[in-house]
Amino acid sequence: MESIGSVGMWAGFAAVVLVMLAIDLFVVGGGKEHKVSLKEAGIWSVVWVSVSMLFAAALWWHLDGSMGREVANAKALEFVTGYVIEKALAVDNVFIWLMLFSYFAVPPELQKRVLIYGVLGAIVMRTGMIFAGAWLISQFHWVLYLFGAFLLITGIKMFWFAEHAADLEKNPLLKWLRGHMKITTTFHHEHFFIHKEEGGKLVRYATPLFLALVLVEVSDVIFAVDSIPAIFAITTDPFIVLTSNVFAILGLRAMYFLLADFAHRFSLLKYGLAVVLMFIGGKMLVVDWVKIPVGISLGVVALVIATSVILSLRKERLETASAER
Repeated sequence: MESIGSVGMWAGFAAVVLVMLAIDLFVVGGGKEHKVSLKEAGIWSVVWVSVSMLFAAALWWHLDGSMGREVANAKALEFVTGYVIEKALAVDNVFIWLMLFSYFAVPPELQKRVLIYGVLGAIVMRTGMIFAGAWLISQFHWVLYLFGAFLLITGIKMFWFAEHAADLEKNPLLKWLRGHMKITTTFHHEHFFIHKEEGGKLVRYATPLFLALVLVEVSDVIFAVDSIPAIFAITTDPFIVLTSNVFAILGLRAMYFLLADFAHRFSLLKYGLAVVLMFIGGKMLVVDWVKIPVGISLGVVALVIATSVILSLRKERLETASAER
């Protein structure tokens, strides 16, 4: 697997991620039971985006000095494009998390704990999937066509079933967990498991918070299957793919709390995400015949997402005005 990532670059990336995670988890109360305010979510969203762009600038500066301006420009643009794509596709996670927390009636002050583990789990899983995907593409170029077809079909299905609401009562994993585990009917602060005395013995019970965590982790895997192939349409360099993915994921929890109260206003966003997947899938299918520059890909993705957001807000205003008449 060819990559621009040197040992020093990988070490620097790991150091930045570990420091930011430590600050988030231990300095700003990440491990304490509390409701994340809109202000806190907004501040952290700005922090994560700023750190990501600073990393892009540092990447450009390092490559400009070591590999030349042309390579620096190309790789920095690939990072930013990958970051924007992953950030956009991750919005669908927000809708799923909202549905899960609503279904399990998870109190706002407990949601952050679930998402902490969700984000950490996503980083570990995506790291393995990215290196596996990069290796497959380096060995079998035709895998790109499989990724492209998969994304195209996924985008069409997402567009067609955008208004379809999932029925969690029929979820096979949830049914299995409820059939094989003892589960409490109430939450017990931030505990995923508790012990109850039954017949002189301590019996372990899972709490609804554990069920929510399992489904959050599963949703991360499902969305990784969509989003990771998408960035391979931009670059197959493992360093760019992983760094842009991880930075997008790290800011996802803050984005969730920032959008949680406003998600209903973006009713058309799923259609925009579906179009993005179809565009990227189509790009991968014609990659050997039509070369679409990275800058154009970035522009198309940004335009589609911005248009879907603007149309969503316009639709909500019209519906509100109509209801007030």
